Amino acid sequence: MTQPDVYLLGRAEAEEIRLKRQIANLAPDSDAQFDKIGIKLGERVVDLGCGPGGVLHLLGKRVGPQGSVLGLERSGHFVEQARRFVNDHGLAHVEIREGDAYDTGLPRRSFDGAHMRLVLVNVPEPERIVREMVALVRPGGWIASFEADYFAHICDPPLPAWTHLLDAYTAYTRTQGIDIFVGRRIHRLFREAGVEDIRVDAIMHVYPPGHDRRPILRDFITNVRDRLIGGGFITLSELERDMADLERHLADPDVMVTSHMFFRLIARVP
Repeated sequence: MTQPDVYLLGRAEAEEIRLKRQIANLAPDSDAQFDKIGIKLGERVVDLGCGPGGVLHLLGKRVGPQGSVLGLERSGHFVEQARRFVNDHGLAHVEIREGDAYDTGLPRRSFDGAHMRLVLVNVPEPERIVREMVALVRPGGWIASFEADYFAHICDPPLPAWTHLLDAYTAYTRTQGIDIFVGRRIHRLFREAGVEDIRVDAIMHVYPPGHDRRPILRDFITNVRDRLIGGGFITLSELERDMADLERHLADPDVMVTSHMFFRLIARVP
């Protein structure tokens, strides 16, 4: 049965633009993760929740024309965007399909490796997707997960508006059954799904003025603005006041803004 589209940040144009910027912003971090896997030419790989492009070009380069990459995406609009991305990069061996990561309908144990990036932090019941992902990989194949954990996302000097907005956002995500601190749990989720040889590292960044991801809290709040107000997590006047304060704070070059903590996991299927 197909799961309703429960993606936390929605599918509006602003989110599409953010995800397209993210392709370049996180490419070095994903490439470093793929270096540790040792992906071979000719492998058959699936990427769950590929969005409008994600890491398809990075995986396509690693498996080469002898291999194949299947990108699975829930949103029909993002599927079209991903197909355009693949075409623009000349990746004839990369295929995009519309599908549900909770229940892909793909053959069990049919891929050499499976990957997903920043999927579990945006959906409920992450353990279901983890189990589905593991089931798609042949014995001896690899698993790679790249997930966020919000505990490291701070600014300094501190700003009351930052805290107020983040508290409202966190409260909203909880009512949706979504854990924005899931990054620290991925080692357990995959261990419980039966994988072995689990290796995890963690990275974070400081975003200077002008960096695309420096205002990411603002972007997230904007994406769910109406739901925050409609659900009573924040009033319109509070949100407008806090967002104005946040904009001024982010514009100050003396303010430090950190990324989320990103946990990168690689493992093998027994």
